[in-house]
Amino acid sequence: MITLGAIVPHSPLLAPRVGKEKRDALRATLLAYQQLEEHLYARGIETIVIISPHAQCYPDAFSGNMAERFTCTLKTFGDHETSVEMPCDILTLDRIQHVLRTHTDTPFTLTTSQELDYGFTIPLLFLSEYFKDLRIIPISPSLLSATAHVDFGRALRPILQESSKRIAIIASADLSHKLDPNSATGANVEGPAFDGTIRSKLKTMDIQGLLAMDPEAVEAAGQCGYLPIMMLLGVFDGVETTQTELCYEAPFGVGSLTELIEPVM
Repeated sequence: MITLGAIVPHSPLLAPRVGKEKRDALRATLLAYQQLEEHLYARGIETIVIISPHAQCYPDAFSGNMAERFTCTLKTFGDHETSVEMPCDILTLDRIQHVLRTHTDTPFTLTTSQELDYGFTIPLLFLSEYFKDLRIIPISPSLLSATAHVDFGRALRPILQESSKRIAIIASADLSHKLDPNSATGANVEGPAFDGTIRSKLKTMDIQGLLAMDPEAVEAAGQCGYLPIMMLLGVFDGVETTQTELCYEAPFGVGSLTELIEPVM
């Protein structure tokens, strides 16, 4: 069953060997990660379904990675020492693909890659320290519409809910990269507007309000989190939840949001 959801940032600067002294500016996010890990531990989470916008994606289908075991690294950023090893929850992923393919119209495919990108690595680096038997299911968004991503979440929910395992679903999602002059790619008005809308609509889980966002403005905000967030919200559509913003900060011009979503039991 699904016992917890979350949105987390994945800036490589959070990692000690990459961020170094810059990590001091992200103290609030690091603390929020610690709080989220405590929630995961308290809920006895056995499997994390984690969505990364930087994983291999397909234009017309969502996908899951079914390698037996994963290695999460930060080699892309020159860090050849940081590594997280994590097994796949193959049985649950197999159930997902079987149900989606045979009982729904949801386009879904499988990939096999043992090495995961930093959109997976950063969250797992901070959320798996105290777990001995944690398994993961890496999921990728597609290039389909935001509505299709919500529909994917809706289709995924009953499959996870019927599982005997205690499951968390996490959207690895940075917000706008164009917030202010500190942004590496420059600033524009769409950046702050995007972050403000996401934070505001999450307070009431206003899916329709988020779907109503102008696609061109979303693109102009320079974000990578919109579609993973829409997948996550689809999972909780129609479910009574409480939402807690654990942290929002943007010291380097990139919106970093850590949000906890808990179903009301």
